[in-house]
Amino acid sequence: MTEGKLPVFQPPDTIAALPPRPFEFSPAAARQAGELLVQPPAALFRRLLADQESEAVHLASRRIIGAFLGEPGTGCPQAGLSGIVDWVAGARSELAAAAGALRQCEPDVLDAVRRQRAVLGLLGGCWLDVLSQPATQPSVLVNKLFAQHFKLRGEGNQKRSLHQLRRLALEAGGIYLPDLAASDFLDAAGARPLTALHGCFYLALSRLPASFLPELAGVHYAVLALGIDDLLLGLPPMMTETELRETLAAHLELAGPAERARLATGVGCAVALEREHVAMLAELAQWRRLQPLESKVAGVIARHAPYAGRHHKNIKVGGRPLAEIFTDPDLDLARFLTEFRESGHVRPAPDGLSRFVRAIKFGGPMFGIFDAREAAIFTEWVATIAAGHRPEIEIVTSTAGDQAAAAWSAAIQASHPADIVLRELGTVGDRELFWRLVNIESFANTRPLARARAETLFAQAEVLFDCGAAGRYTDATYFEYSAEALYQRAEQVYWEKLIKPYQPLTEIPDRDEVVFLQTTYALGALIDATWIHRSANLGRCDRRCDAALFAIYADEMGYGDLRKNHITLIHAALHSMDIKLPHIREEAFCGQDDLPEELYGFSLHQLCMALFPDTYYNEILGYNLAIEMFGLGELRLHEIQKLNHYGFDDCYEQAHLTIDNISAGHSRQAADIIVAYLDEVGRALGPAAVEREWRRVWRGYASLAYFVEHALLKQLAEQDAGDDSLSLLI
Repeated sequence: MTEGKLPVFQPPDTIAALPPRPFEFSPAAARQAGELLVQPPAALFRRLLADQESEAVHLASRRIIGAFLGEPGTGCPQAGLSGIVDWVAGARSELAAAAGALRQCEPDVLDAVRRQRAVLGLLGGCWLDVLSQPATQPSVLVNKLFAQHFKLRGEGNQKRSLHQLRRLALEAGGIYLPDLAASDFLDAAGARPLTALHGCFYLALSRLPASFLPELAGVHYAVLALGIDDLLLGLPPMMTETELRETLAAHLELAGPAERARLATGVGCAVALEREHVAMLAELAQWRRLQPLESKVAGVIARHAPYAGRHHKNIKVGGRPLAEIFTDPDLDLARFLTEFRESGHVRPAPDGLSRFVRAIKFGGPMFGIFDAREAAIFTEWVATIAAGHRPEIEIVTSTAGDQAAAAWSAAIQASHPADIVLRELGTVGDRELFWRLVNIESFANTRPLARARAETLFAQAEVLFDCGAAGRYTDATYFEYSAEALYQRAEQVYWEKLIKPYQPLTEIPDRDEVVFLQTTYALGALIDATWIHRSANLGRCDRRCDAALFAIYADEMGYGDLRKNHITLIHAALHSMDIKLPHIREEAFCGQDDLPEELYGFSLHQLCMALFPDTYYNEILGYNLAIEMFGLGELRLHEIQKLNHYGFDDCYEQAHLTIDNISAGHSRQAADIIVAYLDEVGRALGPAAVEREWRRVWRGYASLAYFVEHALLKQLAEQDAGDDSLSLLI
């Protein structure tokens, strides 16, 4: 490439924000997003958490972000580091006092407050989940944030993560909540609409983090520096103020005026939301404190009534069967409680216990229906009735935060950012497709094409199930799964195909050929580990294999240390060969001609599968094993020999030769991850499910072989030239 023709990228990557671009969506996605955004806050929250793949959710996220961020710089000074730090510190002092008062509440009130806040506390840091991606690596700022993300995620050990430490603190206080992704999580937390909507903002930001890097940096600093969740739970902060301030300072140093304004907007938004939520918690606590006992009883009955009616066919209250009362869509709880407290079910027996209290105690027919807190409410209520109290029954429901929630819901539905463009994707070449996939946040209308392409390739790769043993570097022949068989296959491929054939080169190709080959390899290296960068994020990190996947990705990114980041290493190697390319996120990358378009298939497959970490979880596990092993042995050793011959930098090759090792490195870890996953499947669903899941895992492995075994595929194509299933995508 002639220097000066195109912009040239060379680390360090000092971006403070990605180049602004419109967000392209299909018209169908616009309709679906519109339908989604009119759902109740709880339903919207659940969809955003559960769906990280659809175009509609990404469009909904853009509209949610537009509603919450508002005008640039709102509330937060743009006076530089000290101004922002001092302003947030002032807010922290104010909110710490409010949180301290909440911690002094009586136990049942504090329980309600902590449950409510748990929805946001367990989301903490989700906005960093996929900030590290091909479009943002190897950015100085992204790596600083990734180092903090790695720490918040327990440095690869989920049991040490911020999420888990907060859950343990909740459980120490008697609050046991379902998994965040469970359908009943919000119900168990008693989530108010405002809480769900705040959560929707953080989830939306986690879907488009690269596009809103300055705002994200501001949100990240403000939320962690304020530390509301730690204050309420009595936990020490996982990230110190010094660590947070250093990253904030780095961003401000690299940012221009526009980026600083956007960062201030993020800080201001997060502080405003935390003030709003703490105020709502105080309102909730006050309501809970003043809530009449009868209203508490009504709340318990309302939670259980939908499941209770059919179990009380022969029991009547006020002359009506309970089965009829509890299935009545117009259930009048005040009337029911008035009649119930005068019934024989509540009237004390000679031993002082009513039939109802005896029924909910150990040995009674209703024991275990109510938890300890609910049983205590009933017991207290029955005791007041026995003491002669007959207050007018008033059912008081909480409206904490509802006014603010209504305003946010209206703002979301009215949010139509000008940068949203509705456009059907036409035909694109591989080079442009690569660029669009790298910048997928701006081109969500490319997602359907990516899904179809990934599915086609996985299906085509199964052709190697019958003949994969003839491969030069892989063996994709299908076999019946067992942990022992998988480890044996990996060892066999390593020793027989990667190590045994190795002999040092006796003749080194000429310099231009070495440089050209390295250029083609670099296309894949520049998106190193992209196939797993969206796996194991929020709501998907409870399995052993998830934490292990994240640890592999973190290692590839140098754990946030820019010097050890593999994208930095490949750029260093390229520059030693005087290969000058634009950054892959730049539109100019589409215009470079050093890489023939037919070479993009290998990288496109990785980018396509990466967008669907839930749909193609199994295939990603198999592909991960294949690609981690592929660079071991002969191929990489020959490359190192060629690079050394001409004095080129071999740091990228050397790094992978060591960390991917079959004994304890990424190759072994990749096999262990598959075994751990299928072990959980087997224990939960049985052997038949293991076989189904395994076949998909192995076609993921085969999809790597489909790209590297050129000679074998050519031979198969020649044997059956008329079989369209063997048409190559490489």
